[in-house]
Amino acid sequence: MRGPTETSSTIFLILRRMRAPLIVLIMIFAISVLGLSLIPGRDAAGQPYRMGFFDAFYFMSYTATTIGYGEIPHPFTGAQRLWVMATIYFTVVGWAYAIGSLLTLLQDRAFRQALALQRFARKVARLREPFLLIVGYGQTGRLLGRSLDTLGRRFVVLDTSSDRVDSLDVDQYHADVPGLAADARDPRSLGLAGLEHPRCEGVVALTDDDETNLEVSMTAALLRPGLPVIARTTSPVIAQRMRAFGSPTIVNPFDRFGDHLRLALHAPASYQLMSWLVNGPGADLPPRGQAPTTGRWIMCGHGRFGRELTRDLRAEGLEVTIIDLDPGTGADPAIIVGDASDPAVIARAGLGQAVGLVAGTHNDTTNLSLIAAARAINPDLYIAARQNRPASAPLFAAVDVDWLLVPTEVMAREVYAQLSTPLLWRFLQDMLTRDDAWAAHLVDRLGNQCDRQLGVVWKVTLNDAEAPALGSWLRGGDARLGDLLRSPQDRGRQLAAVPLLLSRHAGDSVLTPDDDAPLAAGDQILFAGRRSAQRHLAETMMNDALSEYVLRGRSVPSGRLWQIVTGRVPHSRQR
Repeated sequence: MRGPTETSSTIFLILRRMRAPLIVLIMIFAISVLGLSLIPGRDAAGQPYRMGFFDAFYFMSYTATTIGYGEIPHPFTGAQRLWVMATIYFTVVGWAYAIGSLLTLLQDRAFRQALALQRFARKVARLREPFLLIVGYGQTGRLLGRSLDTLGRRFVVLDTSSDRVDSLDVDQYHADVPGLAADARDPRSLGLAGLEHPRCEGVVALTDDDETNLEVSMTAALLRPGLPVIARTTSPVIAQRMRAFGSPTIVNPFDRFGDHLRLALHAPASYQLMSWLVNGPGADLPPRGQAPTTGRWIMCGHGRFGRELTRDLRAEGLEVTIIDLDPGTGADPAIIVGDASDPAVIARAGLGQAVGLVAGTHNDTTNLSLIAAARAINPDLYIAARQNRPASAPLFAAVDVDWLLVPTEVMAREVYAQLSTPLLWRFLQDMLTRDDAWAAHLVDRLGNQCDRQLGVVWKVTLNDAEAPALGSWLRGGDARLGDLLRSPQDRGRQLAAVPLLLSRHAGDSVLTPDDDAPLAAGDQILFAGRRSAQRHLAETMMNDALSEYVLRGRSVPSGRLWQIVTGRVPHSRQR
C-alpha cells in the first residue's frame, strides 16, 4: 500500500545527498577517459596509435578502483603515463570524497529514519496473521504486550519515543514485534502501522495523553469503521467525545479503581475472584481483604482520581473528608485546604477517628509521606494509595498498604481481560449480578482444581472446526456438560477444569453451568483450570476414538483399518 512510496522517498534522499560526489566522480572519469583516448601512443611496431574510447574506459575503470591489470593494448608512452598518473590522483580524491559522503549519509538521522520506516513498512505488510495495533508503549503497553505474547497474539507498536520502540529489540518476545517511532496523531503514521491492513483486528490507544488517544480513536473510526477500538482516558469529557466516533471501549483507570473499591467494600469474595482471573495464567490466589464499610474516610488529593473515588465512596453511604493544598474553583464544601502531613491539618480532619485514608496525589513521595504520617497517628487505618511511577513499587511494597492503585496495571489487566478471551470479559460483567457467597464458592472450586494458582482460562466452541469428533453426540440431543469433562485416560475421573460461562448459540448464557447443562452445536464454553485439562479436552474434541470412550464408554481402535476389521466404528463415522 505505502511501501513503494517509502522506497521512492529513500532512493530520492540517497540521490539528493550523493548528487555532488557522483557528479565529481563522473566528471573525473569522463575527463580521464577523454584525455587517454586523445593522447597518441605507439604500437608494437613503433607506429602511432590512439586508444579507443572503450579501451580507455576499461583501463580507467580497473586502474581507478586499484585493481591494476596493466597497460593495454600496448605499453604506454611517457605522455600517456604522465596523464594516467595525474588522473589516478584525481580519482583517489574523487573516491575519498564519495566514500566520505556515503559514510556521512549512513550516519544521517533522516536517512536512518527513512531506512527504519521502510523496514517497518515491509514487516507490517508481510504480516499474515491477525494482529493488534498498540499505540503507546509505556508501562501499560509493555505489560499488555507481554500478556498478549504469552497468548501467542501478534501486535504492532506505535509510540512517539524512539527509546521505547528500541526497547522492543531487547524485550523477550517469542515473535518479532514491528515498532515505529512516530506521531500517533498523524493518520499516515497509523496507516503505516497497519491500521488499514486487512489483518488488523483492533486498535488499543494507551498513551498518557487523552487528546492523542481521542485522535487515534477518531482516525480508526473514520478510516476503518467497525474496527474494535480500546482507548484510555481519565477525562469524562474526552470519553464523551470518543463515543461520538463509533462505539469504542473506554477504560478509565481511576473510575475502575473506584468500582473495584466499591466491590471490595460489599463483596470481598467477588473482588478476589475478579482480581485472580484478570491477573492471567500463573497468578496466585490473592488474599480476601475486608475494607471497612462504616465510618469516615480521609481523601488526600482532589484531582481527577480523588473526585472519582470520593463519588464512589459517598455512593456507598460513607462520609468523606477531603484534604488538598490547591482545591481550585468550585471545590467540594467538605474540603480542608492544607498539607495532609501537617499535624494541624490532620487534627482538623479528625484522622484519629477515621477508619480509612486514601493517599491519592499525583506525587509518589507525597503519598508515601502521607501514609507514614497517618500510620503514626492512627495505626488501625485502612490505607489505600496511588502509585504513579513503576520505580516506586519497592517503596509502596515496603509500607504495606491495604489497597494499592497502579493505573498502568489496572489498564493492562482491563484490556487483557477484553482481548484475551471475549467470554472472560462477559463473565466478569455477569458475575456482578451474583452475591458474594456464590463468588466465595467459585473461588474455593477454582482453588481446589488449580492448587490456588491459576492455570489457564480458555474458550472452546462446539463446532465442526474445533470439535469435529463431537458432531454426532451434539446432534443426538442428549449432550451434557458433565460427560464432556470426563478424563480421556479414565472416564470415571473428571478433568481439573471449572466451567465459568456457557454461551448458547441461541444467545442466552449460563454462569457456572452444572454437569447436567445441555449442550448444542455452536455453543461456547469458558473454562478455567489446569493446562493438562485444556490439553485433554482438546484431544476429546478432536479424536474420534477418544471421544467415543469419554462420551459413551466404548473402546474403539484409533486406526481406520482396525476399526473396519473389528467392526468397532465411532458414532461420528457411522452413517
